[in-house]
Amino acid sequence: MGTCWQSQQKHDNIRSCRPRCFHRCPNPPSVHLKIGCQLQLSCDSATPVLTLVHPHPTLLEDLLTPEVVQLLPDRSFEVLSDSCGNRWSRWLAPAGVSYFRFATSLSRPDSTDLVVPTAPTCPVERLPIETYGYLNASTYCDTAALMSVAWDTFGSMQQQGWGLVQAICDWVHQLIRFDYQAVCTEKTASDTLRERAGVCRDFAHLAITLCRCLNIPARYCTGYLGYTGIAVAEAPVDFSAWFEAFLGDRWYVFDARHNFPRCGRVLIGRGRDAGDVPFLRSFGAHQLLALDVITEALDQPATHSPLEEPTAAQSIMI
Repeated sequence: MGTCWQSQQKHDNIRSCRPRCFHRCPNPPSVHLKIGCQLQLSCDSATPVLTLVHPHPTLLEDLLTPEVVQLLPDRSFEVLSDSCGNRWSRWLAPAGVSYFRFATSLSRPDSTDLVVPTAPTCPVERLPIETYGYLNASTYCDTAALMSVAWDTFGSMQQQGWGLVQAICDWVHQLIRFDYQAVCTEKTASDTLRERAGVCRDFAHLAITLCRCLNIPARYCTGYLGYTGIAVAEAPVDFSAWFEAFLGDRWYVFDARHNFPRCGRVLIGRGRDAGDVPFLRSFGAHQLLALDVITEALDQPATHSPLEEPTAAQSIMI
């Protein structure tokens, strides 16, 4: 039995978010969001599938309505958490065409990403042990290929900490052209630098790799963002990618793709790079026929699950 569904709507109204200050208010204003996705895939034979679309467990207290999952044909599924807390739906796709639908609504602070220009670099010898893995190379973050570039470009900078990471974001943002036609699932950070084009995951991979080369732990993030707080463009809403860098004693959000503080981020998962947190992973051949993602601001708080239910399947609330 399954999980959710959603229709995609665009809002022409542009809503501005409040800048996020260093000191949190006890009762900060919030924005209410409807999020979800619908994917359609075809398999030649029964195929185990993992889908990563649920909000991260750190956001569960912000849910306004239950998470709803729907599978067509109707079948069982389970939600499992990995060592990073990422929440996966595991199910068996039958031979033929399958539909997976997910929806929920939640509140997020009506303020932009936290900006702390004074956040310092944490010396390598003082890093928490769990951050060292985010200094290593990974599938899409090929540090060896960009080590010289990183140190030649940023090694002599007087700015450290936040200023250094922001300089990396500025450099990536100015150098790389956002282009949906440049999508390649095998593209590494060095490929992106060479081609000078990519999508949000490529911006994140390149910035992460440069941070790691400079001994700043950095990890990949995927989630819902869409056009919350900004003008709606022609491109359809998709899953978004950004990254977090460890400065001082905590992780901070950075976004080399947009390169300005955004509001309404809904974290789905974290990992070393996109290879750790794909929205769909199958253990057998499949063809993705369609993908629709929704991230929509609500004028009023949701009072019921944002799901239209086809009659051929059962919707399961989590």
